[in-house]
Amino acid sequence: MSTIDAGVGLAEDLFGPTPPTGPGPAAAPAPGGDTPIKIIPGVSRGDRIFRVLFRSAGLSVFAIMGLIALFLIIRGAQALRITGWSFLTEQRWQTEAARFGVGAVLPDGIIIAVIALLIAVPVALSAALWISEYAPSGLRRTLISLVDLMAAVPSIVYGLWGLVFLTPRIIGFERWLSTHLGGVLPFLKVRNPEIATSYTQSAFIAGVVVALMIIPVVCSLSREVFSQAPTGEREGAYALGSTRWGMVRTVVLPFGRGGMIGAVMLGFGRAMGETIAVALIISPVFAVTSHPLQAGGNSISSLIALRYGESDKVALSALMAAGLVLFAITLLVNMVASAIISRSRSGAATNE
Repeated sequence: MSTIDAGVGLAEDLFGPTPPTGPGPAAAPAPGGDTPIKIIPGVSRGDRIFRVLFRSAGLSVFAIMGLIALFLIIRGAQALRITGWSFLTEQRWQTEAARFGVGAVLPDGIIIAVIALLIAVPVALSAALWISEYAPSGLRRTLISLVDLMAAVPSIVYGLWGLVFLTPRIIGFERWLSTHLGGVLPFLKVRNPEIATSYTQSAFIAGVVVALMIIPVVCSLSREVFSQAPTGEREGAYALGSTRWGMVRTVVLPFGRGGMIGAVMLGFGRAMGETIAVALIISPVFAVTSHPLQAGGNSISSLIALRYGESDKVALSALMAAGLVLFAITLLVNMVASAIISRSRSGAATNE
């Protein structure tokens, strides 16, 4: 007996007879010509526990959101029954006369958020690109820590900084905008432009402060997306003779498009819901503010913060209804962002 035959006999004694290697009855081929292979992964007890826990955590988010909406609907139903749909257009807040609504404060909140986005988005995206693609490795870690630290600063600190430090120093810039651009852009005109108090406590100052608050959020999320651009495609761009900016423009930015949109929408929601900083800076006025450089304005969040101590049941119900409007706007913004992101997933453009 040869050595090979002895080895085969020993293997059959240990593991059973060896299946025939020659041609035999083949499995029925799939319609495409390939033999289907059904893989059934084993599920352990740990996998089942993990699945149940995380599925419950995911469903709890929807449950909490539903409970918040239900609470606001129940508590704001009294005010909504009194005013009806005019709650969205009424520009007065006279709860004792049953004349109240968010028609004056809703546009101001959107104006503050838009001003914040116009300032924060270019700065945050530029900083994220520089930290991710250009900064030295030692400095990159320091900058990432500083950006994360900015995101952790309480909003009341930003509000006090804007009230005490920024306001007296930005009046000159506001006056310059009103003087030189007011003729081209009428909404930048200010009544009594010679008086300094015409520029204080304005929606523009509140927007600048809120912009500083959302810059670290947008920057941090965008940087994370940029850093995940595939290395192979980066090297391929360099191999084809691309410069670093060319690689960023053709690889990093298309890959991070969905992440950038999500970061900007998250920043918009953060700006719409900011309360303390806006309440400290802006002068509450119940009128539609079409001139962001003019003193005065308001937002739904600051309205709720400033008037929540009222004991009147109708007034408290009206504040709950205002909170419901803000909740609905935030939910709508997130739904639009989700729809946009689903059509421009990160990396989709780099796979073409």
